[in-house]
Amino acid sequence: MEALIAIIALALVFDYINGFHDAANSIATVVSTRVLSPRLAVIWAAFFNFIAFFFFESHVAGNIAKGVHADVVTLTLVGAGLVGAILWDLLTWWLALPTSSSHALLGGMAGAAIVKGGFGALEPSLYIKAGIFIVVSPLLGTILGAIFMRLVMVAFGRRSPSGVDKAFRRMQLVSAGLYSIGHGGNDAQKTAGIIAAALIATGHLESVPGVAPHVPIWVVLSCFVAMGLGTLSGGMRIVQTMGMRITKLAPVGGFCAETSGAATLFLATALGVPVSTTHTITGAIVGAGSQRGFHAVRWGVAGRIVWAWVLTVPGAALISAITYFVATALGVKP
Repeated sequence: MEALIAIIALALVFDYINGFHDAANSIATVVSTRVLSPRLAVIWAAFFNFIAFFFFESHVAGNIAKGVHADVVTLTLVGAGLVGAILWDLLTWWLALPTSSSHALLGGMAGAAIVKGGFGALEPSLYIKAGIFIVVSPLLGTILGAIFMRLVMVAFGRRSPSGVDKAFRRMQLVSAGLYSIGHGGNDAQKTAGIIAAALIATGHLESVPGVAPHVPIWVVLSCFVAMGLGTLSGGMRIVQTMGMRITKLAPVGGFCAETSGAATLFLATALGVPVSTTHTITGAIVGAGSQRGFHAVRWGVAGRIVWAWVLTVPGAALISAITYFVATALGVKP
């Protein structure tokens, strides 16, 4: 029981880190457009991260929990997966790179599982879906961001820029809230899925092959609380990259980026697919910014971010694989 409690605590630490690492996803645009101060923005995002609990069922959590075959999952494997995800998140946060905590978690679980049971230990459908959405989520965010921005430019083209900005400063509060609900609804559920996997491994939760397990309410609620607290701690290093270095946004651009990002996240969460909120909002920011001209986007910064995305799954997997190997070599029960 002590080991299970330790793993649950480690999972909530990851969720807390996810909160401040990915806080930039929710608040980067609203901070860069100066609609809210950084302090007010993280409070705004934390509130909507938490209330996402009331809007979404736990489909994502259930799918994450069955990502590794139940007969392979142990507390040591889950712990190694979490260590891989946590260390990758901390490394990329230190480098101010907005990478995906979601894919770090998937990579972390995969790395330890492959060391223990080979590639056959993974549930291919989840990883195939996640792999597809690595491309789909930023692409959909980019397309929707560009469409929203173009529609707004057509609808408000004859109004003065100052008048448009004044109107969208208020509307951006709504779009930031919607995006934070999408962020909380998808991301907090991933950690809930990992805790569910630990409960399955110890016999505290029943698992039926091919069926997503029912995740207890206390698990989901504790994860939303941990993420909300993490968001409150800030994350300004990544905010600067997301909201200020990719492209310069006005309130109207921030509204279009957040709204299109929220729509993408709502769709993915309804389908039970764990996607990257980082990929989604980055694509949406690029889409909205590109409508002011190709030169408006700093493509060098965007390219550096894409490389970080590519390396996230294998990087986290490598760390977790080494962690699992060392732990078992030192005598920890596999």
